[in-house]
Amino acid sequence: MKITFLGTGASQGIPMLLSDEPVNHSTDSKDKRTRSSVLIQWNNFSVLVDCGGDFRYQMLANNVQHIDAILFTHEHSDHIAGLDDIRPFCYKIGPMPIYGMKRVIDVLSERYQYIFEIENRYPGAAAVNPFVVNEYPFELGGKKIIPIKVNHGNLPILGYRIDNFAYLTDVKTIPETEFAKLQNLEVLVISALRIEPHPTHLNLKEAIAMTEKISPEKAYFMHISHRLGFHEEVSKSLPNNIYLSYDGLSFDVG
Repeated sequence: MKITFLGTGASQGIPMLLSDEPVNHSTDSKDKRTRSSVLIQWNNFSVLVDCGGDFRYQMLANNVQHIDAILFTHEHSDHIAGLDDIRPFCYKIGPMPIYGMKRVIDVLSERYQYIFEIENRYPGAAAVNPFVVNEYPFELGGKKIIPIKVNHGNLPILGYRIDNFAYLTDVKTIPETEFAKLQNLEVLVISALRIEPHPTHLNLKEAIAMTEKISPEKAYFMHISHRLGFHEEVSKSLPNNIYLSYDGLSFDVG
């Protein structure tokens, strides 16, 4: 299974508009972060997790030719604002299967009513085939997808586990009942927003503690803001099995 980080930044990306934080002026390509999204591929099957406003650029930058389904973690703009740009992929496969909590599907259908229309559709519009995700695993491309319930502050959202890989973004807390779903991971991807505490996201210290509790073989931090610091400097401070992700990073799991 191949994992590609399409974007690793927080909601405003790096560099951030109108900010003088030093990392915004970095010449290191690993400090240039688009909004968070990941592509998971196996046996010629490709699943996208989240589809933010940088989706079009991410597809071009990574030469992505095919997407079979999109998993949504939640409805915030940095995770859904690229949905209109799936049009070329719909031309190839027809309506795009999309998966998310009922609340998320409802928000998408309101924001992108023309995409969800069945009758009198706008010519050339993207099309979707929505599926509601609850706590039960489901199948995609011959693999079991396990939803993981996490909390983004007070907002319940979803992460996903596929085989020995788990992707958890925008996390602040994880219900104790969900940790059983996160045992024996080869790779955990989890958010680490910044150094200072935040009311709805793990900061760096909390992300390290959460990772140690889950105890994967390796972990990659993502959904990184301009207030975490420079990629190279922060990377040197991390435990041996924890890494900062960066846009374009790709590796195999399993």
